[in-house]
Amino acid sequence: MGGMAGRGNTGGRGGRGAKDTVAEVRRPEVRLPPLVAYDGEGLEADGDYDGVCFEETDLADASGPGARFMDCELRGCALDRTELVRARFIDSVLTGVRGVGTDLAGASLRDVEVVDARLGGVQLHGAVLERVLIRGGKIDYLNLRKARLKDVVFEGCVLSEPDFGDAQLVRVEFRDCVLKRADFSAVRMESVDLRTVAELDIARGVERLAGAVISPSQLMELAPAFAAQIGVRVEA
Repeated sequence: MGGMAGRGNTGGRGGRGAKDTVAEVRRPEVRLPPLVAYDGEGLEADGDYDGVCFEETDLADASGPGARFMDCELRGCALDRTELVRARFIDSVLTGVRGVGTDLAGASLRDVEVVDARLGGVQLHGAVLERVLIRGGKIDYLNLRKARLKDVVFEGCVLSEPDFGDAQLVRVEFRDCVLKRADFSAVRMESVDLRTVAELDIARGVERLAGAVISPSQLMELAPAFAAQIGVRVEA
């Protein structure tokens, strides 16, 4: 079903071989219907929010474990310490959300766009992300341990000390973004594109990059780490 698309492939017999192609990420296509403004307070456990717009809503310290957000928009909302464990976001957009300590452990995000977020200490361990675009903004200490990411794009954002430990990444692209002190310990990768990362700083797990594609310049930058991993000493 057209799952392999080679960037720069001429398409002819003289083009690159199949080994040089990268599986194309399927991006979300979110088309929100007319929305109803949210006029409540806080969130409800297992709440069902369908076609709702949360505009500049203060959801700090709100608790909505197991809540479902379908065709929703969260714009400029405060998410400090918001508890959204096992929440589900489907066909939704989060724009300009901000906060520290947002708990989305075990959450499910499908066909979701996160734009210009300013977040710190977001808990997404054990979460499932499918067809998700994270564009712009800055996220510090993103915890994605044991999460499953499929068709996810990080675009033009800054990820400071993200933790992908023991996560599974399938068709994930890091485009024009910054990765600072990333932890890839025990990660499993398949068709992960790192070639356009503006700053690639891997703190742990450089040996787990099998299944990723990097650029020649990135290879040179990572060469000392690769050499150290296999016990090669480099001396002039």
